[in-house]
Amino acid sequence: MRYRSPIGTIALIAALTTTIAAAHALDEAKYPDWSGQWERIGNGSFDPSKRPGRAQQPPLTTEYQAVWEANMAEEKAGGQSYNTQVHCLPSGMPRMMTAYQPMETLITPEITYIHVAFFHELRRVYTDARDWPATMKPTFSGYSIGRWKGTNGTFDTLEVETRALKGPRILDPTGIPLHKDNQTIVKELISLDKADPDTLRDEITTFDHALTHPWTVTKSYHRVRNPTWIEDICAENNMYVFVGKESYFLGADRNLMPTTKDQAPPDLRNFGPAPK
Repeated sequence: MRYRSPIGTIALIAALTTTIAAAHALDEAKYPDWSGQWERIGNGSFDPSKRPGRAQQPPLTTEYQAVWEANMAEEKAGGQSYNTQVHCLPSGMPRMMTAYQPMETLITPEITYIHVAFFHELRRVYTDARDWPATMKPTFSGYSIGRWKGTNGTFDTLEVETRALKGPRILDPTGIPLHKDNQTIVKELISLDKADPDTLRDEITTFDHALTHPWTVTKSYHRVRNPTWIEDICAENNMYVFVGKESYFLGADRNLMPTTKDQAPPDLRNFGPAPK
């Protein structure tokens, strides 16, 4: 048996390493640079181009317009039972793309990862040319399949479709509802602004049975190149307490407080008399 000399082996390893590194560099050159931290531009409404509340003009069916009216009335009175985030539930798609806290992306040839710091929500956008699975277990962030688009051998836009979503989910803090059947489909076009590489755009079209027609909005994000990341654990800082549909609040002294005028205390029928 002939043995390769140490010098020859080292040279071969170095050559292979250089070749692999060059291949990776060439591959990475095909994809856009979405590195850094992305902070939301505009307000926290679902359509950031419009004022919050009724100015959003969501194309709701009559049934779900009534649901929204009830949610807004509760919000005005101080309640929050309809707001999934206050219950420490994930925002889910498409609300998570509002990015209430900064967002980070990681692009690989097979998967693009999108992580939003708020609730540590994570999306995996599969770009490996797979088809939809025969069965998909619903999740708040859903199952996403993407396709890169571009010209001259390089990509600039990620086209995404998301299905298999579970609820409850709403679209913004005022409680714009999505249908309880959870048949939502979300389509996106994500790309850097052509005039400003530090601005990311996400054109989101939501298909849902609570809507009279698909609703398209564009969300924008500004890049922070040397970010500081924070940790936010919802259960650690959540001061809301819910009993049925009633919303209460923990005061600074950790005692229960009302959130609405003349709110009745919780029903304590299952508790014994308070100690004297």
